Amino acid sequence: MTTAIILFAHGARDPEWANPLRRVQAAIRQRAGSVPVELAFLEFMTPTLPECVAALVAGGASNILVLPMFIAQGGHLKRDVPEMLALLRSTHPEVRFSLAGAIGENEIVVQAMAEAALKSAGSEFA
Repeated sequence: MTTAIILFAHGARDPEWANPLRRVQAAIRQRAGSVPVELAFLEFMTPTLPECVAALVAGGASNILVLPMFIAQGGHLKRDVPEMLALLRSTHPEVRFSLAGAIGENEIVVQAMAEAALKSAGSEFA
């Protein structure tokens, strides 16, 4: 079973918005070896989630983990993404799809954000 990871983000009109996500993608690729790690976007940017899935499936992926690069669960993650995954599951019944939680709710990320905020606030907080 070939596994792939999709870092799924909201997207923005400004193409530079995705640069930090590309850095995350590169860091994961460096650690994940031969596991494909791709970016997909909900809106404004490409590839979309269905486009990304189609390319990965064409490349032999049979197990896809969708990792939402969102700060928290909101409407998109509660409603839109499950609906998108249901459609993808019916389109690609041979593929096992998994949906992780919002990355921003991970305690490691919460603590890293707190540390970065305190560091930005000045030396008396760091």
